[in-house]
Amino acid sequence: QVQLVESGGGLVQAGDSLRLSCTASTNTFSRVALGWFRQAPGKEREFVAIIGQNPGDRYYSESLEARFAISRANAANTVYLQMNNLKPDDTAVYYCGATIRAAAARTFDYWGQGTQVTVSS
Repeated sequence: QVQLVESGGGLVQAGDSLRLSCTASTNTFSRVALGWFRQAPGKEREFVAIIGQNPGDRYYSESLEARFAISRANAANTVYLQMNNLKPDDTAVYYCGATIRAAAARTFDYWGQGTQVTVSS
């Protein structure tokens, strides 16, 4: 099992930047890929980004990679999502996710409670 706790969400204005963080805790797995997905009101779940234990093993949603950056502190099993030039369409609940699968699969088997990001125009 993997427990994930997100933080860093809030209300910002269009064009602002925001950094989300998430700490993963597990007693079962030693190698876990970490990432983010989001869900906006009235829309389906959308993949954002994921990173493997190798920091170079990163994958992004094509529509977001120009503005978002994912990173991790492996020793602490913490993942970050740096979001720049935020737009109102970025408004959503952002969930931290974990998977024991390869990061390239862009899937999650565990996730946290989510953190709300609201971007005003």
